[in-house]
Formats: sequence, structure tokens, C-alpha cells
Amino acid sequence: MMRSMFSGVSGLRNHQTRMDVIGNNIANVNTVGFKASRVTFRQMFSQTLQGASRPTNDRGGTNPMQVGLGMRLGSITPTFTPGNVQTTGSETDLALAGNGFFILRDGNRLIYTRAGNFIIDGEGYLVDAANGLRVQGWMASSGVLPTPGAGNLRDIRIRLGEAIPARATTRVELADNLDAAAQEGDEVRLTLDLWDSLGRPRSVELVFTRTAADNHWNWAAYYDGTKLNNGAIRFGADGSLVNVFRDSFTIPAAQLDGASAMTVNLNFSGLTQYAAPTTVKMISQDGYPAGELQRFSIDTAGVITGAFSNGITWQLAQVALAGFTNPAGLIDQGGGLFMESNNSGARVVGAAGTSGLGDIVPSSLEMSNVDLSQEFTDMIVTQRGFQANARVITTSDEMLQELVNLRR
Repeated sequence: MMRSMFSGVSGLRNHQTRMDVIGNNIANVNTVGFKASRVTFRQMFSQTLQGASRPTNDRGGTNPMQVGLGMRLGSITPTFTPGNVQTTGSETDLALAGNGFFILRDGNRLIYTRAGNFIIDGEGYLVDAANGLRVQGWMASSGVLPTPGAGNLRDIRIRLGEAIPARATTRVELADNLDAAAQEGDEVRLTLDLWDSLGRPRSVELVFTRTAADNHWNWAAYYDGTKLNNGAIRFGADGSLVNVFRDSFTIPAAQLDGASAMTVNLNFSGLTQYAAPTTVKMISQDGYPAGELQRFSIDTAGVITGAFSNGITWQLAQVALAGFTNPAGLIDQGGGLFMESNNSGARVVGAAGTSGLGDIVPSSLEMSNVDLSQEFTDMIVTQRGFQANARVITTSDEMLQELVNLRR
């Protein structure tokens, strides 16, 4: 009877723990990035009343007789199935579709979260809204991102209003047609709108002149009426470009009012010569004036791209993700934060969409994965289990009372 009472007590205690887990799951049904946990039980050790006997020549063996001494917790395991993604419209909210965790820095240690409700703090750092921990990733240099890796993680910083310096034009790309029907001496004039090192606009006139030789053109570049350089272009019989003699010009610093001298390389590879109207034009150049960061956006790879007042778009940073072989082995720190443990497996750091990591869903949040129908069902089962174990205790108590009453 005492064994049954102790078994009932263990059942009460552990069913109460299961109810605690269920209650926590239900309480967090609307918590961003929350992962529900489940409880399993296992039998406690048994008391052997009689051991097993070996069969003999004329008699069979007997099985052991054992009485169980109750039950205990088998596991409390979080389930990392994905939650539904809810669109929020906030440019700094990020959801994860697939495996992985966002990486946050707390002092000198790294911690992990699925909750992507981030904000920009007063110093421009991307931080989680609840704790102010800085989101980790890779910062770009002059619009170029480094190779993602665990060794070069940095705090992500996005400062609206941040200025980028002007860049002098160094390369111009030309395209489209020069009319093959043009006569010797015919000219085509094209204005190139460029930028100097101080961010001031400069206009260079490019003049194409048809020569007497078949399929040959000369070109010359002029700035403020001064010839900067000249060269030649030869096309093939099929109208395609064959070769170019000289493909650059330089504007001396003396003509640029304090700006540095400009050497501009001309890319003629997009030119053709067909018997069609001349349509030659400049399709790109790499210079720009100074500008300020006005807005930014984040894509599914976690790349943060900034748009500047001068029309330039630059990559600013990329959000890093971490994956684990056994995410259920992470230690829950509360607040949706996790730490590595001895059984979580080695951390793998990479960009979204690589190394088995999921994609990032911008302007969205991952909701909890709590299934209320399952939780309510488990609640009923747990309540009945608790009730049955309580009945074992009361019944055992009544039997003990009868035993005491034998003396009367």
C-alpha cells in the first residue's frame, strides 16, 4: 500500500509538471517566435519480488515478479516546427522561414533567437526590441560585402542621414548604333554627363567622325572647347565592333577648379554599325555626387541595401544566421533567447539560404507554433491522469485506515 501511495505521489507531481508546461505553451500562444514544449514520462525503477528462474529438463522457467514504484519525467523538449508568418509592414521586422536562428551579442557572448522583432536604436544599431541586444552580421565596405563567416561577425549599424563621399567618374559605357550610311566627314556628337572628385557635374562632348576608310570612325573628346584625346574605331563587315585605338581621356586638374584630374575609360563594346539611324548613347558611368542615406530595405538573403539621396544604392550589411544539429538541445534563457549547450551540436554560421539555413522574410514576424487544439487535448488527458493518481492516494489511505482499525 505504501508503494501505491508513493507511485500516486510521483504521478501527481509529474502530471503537475506537465500541466505547468501546457500552461506555459498556452500563455505564449501569441508570443513572437515562441516554440512549444512537450513532456514525456517514463517508468521509475521497479522492486523485484522474485527473480526469473531458468528452465530445467522437466520444468519450465518462471518470469521475474516486479512491482513498479511510480513514474518520472522522461523529457521536456521544445518543438522547433515553424510558426505562421505574419506581415507587419515594419522594415526591421524579420521572420525565418526554415532552420536557423538570428545571432545577438550580449556583452562578450553570443546568444540566439527566432524572434525577429528588431528596431534601430539611437546610435543606429539593429537591436532586438525587448532587450536591446545587437544583431550580428557582416558590414559592407563601400557597398561591397565581405565573405560570410563566423570570424568576421560585427554589430549591424544603419545610420539614416549618413553621408557617402562623391566619386569621380572613371568609366563610361557606350552602346547602340552608328549609321553605316554616313558619309565621310559626317559627325555624331554625344554629351557625357560626368562627376568630378568634389561631386560637381562635368560635361564632356564626344564627337564621332566618319572617315574615308570603310567601316572606320574617329572619335575625339572635348571639355570646354579643349581636345582631351582622340582615337579610332573599326567595325567589321557584319556591323560588329572589331577594335578600338585609344579608349580613354583625361581632364587635367587645372581645368577642374580644385578637383583631382579625371581619367575616364571609354567602353565601346556595345557599339554597332548598321545601315540604320544613329542611336549611340551613354548607358552608364560610375561617378556620383555626395549623398545621404535616406532609406533601406532587407531582402530574403538578409542583405540590407541603402538608397542615398544621390540616386546610388549600396549594400550596407547582411544579417547572419546560426544553425545547430540539435536545436532542441539549446538552453532556453527566457525572453525567446537561447544559448549553446553540450548537446546542441556545433554552431554553423552562414547567410540565409546557405548551409541548410532558411530564408529571411522581410517586414514579417514568425508567430508561435502553439497548437491550441493539441494543448487543450493534452490538458484534458493530464487532468485525468492527475485525478486518477489522486484517487490512488485516497484509496491507499483508506486501505491503511482499515489496517489500523483491525486492532479495535
